[in-house]
Amino acid sequence: MTWNPDDLPAVRAEQALRAALATAGITFPSLGVDVASFASGAPLVSLGRLRAEDAERLAEVIRRGAAPGL
Repeated sequence: MTWNPDDLPAVRAEQALRAALATAGITFPSLGVDVASFASGAPLVSLGRLRAEDAERLAEVIRRGAAPGL
């Protein structure tokens, strides 16, 4: 069996988030898997930095999509 990094949950989560953000026209240039966090047993997805206008767009997308009571 060949090891495939795309099978790792953190990698799949990063790819899914990148695709969803792209659909909304948002780019996180630094988005990626935090490789150092693999040592902890709980790998993290690092959101990194983004432009102010993308942050505002992300806030709007979240506000529109947030269900009342959550």
